[in-house]
Amino acid sequence: MHNKVVFQVAKALDALGIAVLRFNFRSAGLSEGQHDRGVGELEDVQTAVDFLANEFSGVPLLVAGFSFGCWVGLRIGCADSRVEKLIGIGTPVNSSDFSYLRGCAKPKLFVHGSNDEFGDLERVVTLVNSLPGENQLVVVEDVGHFFAGKIDELGKSVREWLAPALRHTP
Repeated sequence: MHNKVVFQVAKALDALGIAVLRFNFRSAGLSEGQHDRGVGELEDVQTAVDFLANEFSGVPLLVAGFSFGCWVGLRIGCADSRVEKLIGIGTPVNSSDFSYLRGCAKPKLFVHGSNDEFGDLERVVTLVNSLPGENQLVVVEDVGHFFAGKIDELGKSVREWLAPALRHTP
C-alpha cells in the first residue's frame, strides 16, 4: 500500500475528487493473517468494496489494483455490480490467469511498462484486445514494473482516462 505505484494512483484519483481507500492484503505490512495465494485476498478486496459502498452510498465505485492487486482486485471489480470501472496497473500476465476478464464488459484502463518483467507486453496487448467493452491500454515506454523514472506518466494516464467521464457527471 505504501509503494510509489499505489501511492501515485491514489494521488491521481484524489486529485479528481474520488474517494480512495488503500489497504494491505492479509500478511502484508502490519496486517494480520497469512498470504492465501489469492483466495483470501479476494475477501480483502470485497471487504474494501463493501466498506466504500457503505461509506459513499450511491456513488459509483471503481477498483484499481497494481500487480497482484490487479489480478485479485479486477476479479472482484468485475463481479460486483456497484463497481463501474476498473484500472489495472502492471498486469502480471506472465504468472497469473486473467481469463476471467473475458466475461467483463465494464470499462477498463490498463497502464503497463514496456519492459515490465512480470507482464510481457505482447501478452498484455493480446489480453486487452480480447476483452469485451471499452478498454484502453497505455504503455509507458522504457520502464519496468515499478515505472521508475516515469511514475508521473502513470498518474497522468489515470487522470486523463477518468476526467472526461467526471465532466459529464451531473
